[in-house]
Amino acid sequence: MRRECAPLIEERYLARARKLGVALLCDGVKKAKIDLPNCGCMDAAIMPVQQGMIMVGTAMTVETDNGDNFPIHVASYSAPCEGYVMVIDGKSYESKAYFGDLIMGACQVLGFEGMVVDGYTRDRDGNIELGFPVYSRGFMPNGPIKKDEGNVNTEIHCGGVTVTPGDLVVGDSDGVCVIPRQYIGQVLDMAEEKLAYENERNEAIARYREAKKKGGELFQLAPQWVLDMLDEKNG
Repeated sequence: MRRECAPLIEERYLARARKLGVALLCDGVKKAKIDLPNCGCMDAAIMPVQQGMIMVGTAMTVETDNGDNFPIHVASYSAPCEGYVMVIDGKSYESKAYFGDLIMGACQVLGFEGMVVDGYTRDRDGNIELGFPVYSRGFMPNGPIKKDEGNVNTEIHCGGVTVTPGDLVVGDSDGVCVIPRQYIGQVLDMAEEKLAYENERNEAIARYREAKKKGGELFQLAPQWVLDMLDEKNG
């Protein structure tokens, strides 16, 4: 089954997401009290091929199984690609790689922001040379089969997370998170609040470090919420 791609997420949202990263977005889900498994985080095993890879884009989804990468080819060449992240539900299949650097290179020049697969890839060195963001469970040199058309742009489950075409997909060195489209603005607001708090904490840590280095007067470094919780528990 093939469906049209969902509309791209507005650039004003993508630009904000690029400044936050996966951890802060997951904190934003928690802070907004949105009920998502693992706050939208995919399984810890799904990691970038190389640390430092970053991707932010709109979800295009693929469903396949048994190491069959024909659906991935179908998705690559039969739809607009600019600005999308291809998210592939490969059912965690271990015995074959779903794709290697040939598909990666094609998807890169077609305009994809990256690829995520609940499964395995190959051609790690070639992927690193391309500098194209790819997230997977690891590496398997045994190549894929090409058999069934699968499903393109239907709701899938990838790495323990439900992904609907049009969702926000963000990946960095910590892993991958998916934010449902209807919650994007709310999550960004809360994540930016958390970023402001972290900036304040980093400034306090830097002041403490400098005071300690120069033999100055040290101050209470613990955040106020820690002190409040201790008082409550000890009260």
